[in-house]
Amino acid sequence: MNIKKIGLTALAGALVSVSANAAELTASGSASINFTGNEAVNTGNGWTMNDQVTFTASAEMDNGYTVSTSMRIDASDNAAGGVSFDARSMTIDMGDTGTLTFAGSDGSGVAHPMDDTSPTAKEESWDVVPGVTAHRVGPEGPNMFTYSNSSLMDGVTVSAGYLPSGGAADIESSTDFAISYTGVEGLTIGAATSENNSAAASIDGTALNVTYAMDAFTIGYSTSEADSETASSDTELTAYGISYAASDDLSVSLNMSEVSHENTALVDQEAIGISFSYTMGSMTFSGTHNTIDNVGGTAATDRSGYELGLAFAF
Repeated sequence: MNIKKIGLTALAGALVSVSANAAELTASGSASINFTGNEAVNTGNGWTMNDQVTFTASAEMDNGYTVSTSMRIDASDNAAGGVSFDARSMTIDMGDTGTLTFAGSDGSGVAHPMDDTSPTAKEESWDVVPGVTAHRVGPEGPNMFTYSNSSLMDGVTVSAGYLPSGGAADIESSTDFAISYTGVEGLTIGAATSENNSAAASIDGTALNVTYAMDAFTIGYSTSEADSETASSDTELTAYGISYAASDDLSVSLNMSEVSHENTALVDQEAIGISFSYTMGSMTFSGTHNTIDNVGGTAATDRSGYELGLAFAF
């Protein structure tokens, strides 16, 4: 659905202290049904559903800036089964000066998306199985600022995130920075660093990744570290992946990863996974199967899990 010029000038003018010519309101949605199963773990009813509708309003200011706001209605985030407003954000696109975004909810910094960028048709190799080591870098949370600029140098994008201090745990603000290079056809190189103070213990994170696409193949390598103030709590993730686009509609991938622990009582968690994704029009059918050894760093705790999904975009 696309409803144009419906007179949101007053709203856009309230967001930025310059006038707008006209606004555009769009709505998009998706619905999916998924089934998850695991070896040696009673996960109960494996069937789940996710549905959401996203409303976006945008307007161009007299000074050339574009201001947009987005709000998502997501029923899956409400444990009682009702609907909830989720992922609210406002973005100011300032052209060559960069883009500034404020996420009122469901915010994520610029380092977190870079902790594992190995190409996959569906899920990462360390996902799906319960009890795995949660390895994450970078701050996340509501009321977060992010900024990006790709005009400083050809092929280079720099970005930064800022999460202000809030409650008792995050007594200090959190920051992260990232840079990516796409100046060579098919090649993407990214690096990020972060200081996350939103938890009880501060965590410093770093991430480095490389992906290269050639014809139907894409290969990738990612490594990231999470250094915690808590003793013997550091983790490091190394991930590899290769994907193959068999056609415009079908993709398959093979992924491997290893999570090492500073805690000497824990052993390396090793995972291997295969995924596929098939798209036909607005419908996508996808699946993944992961096998993980030493789940959560516990020796000889080896499990496998799988997930199937059928999704529709509107």
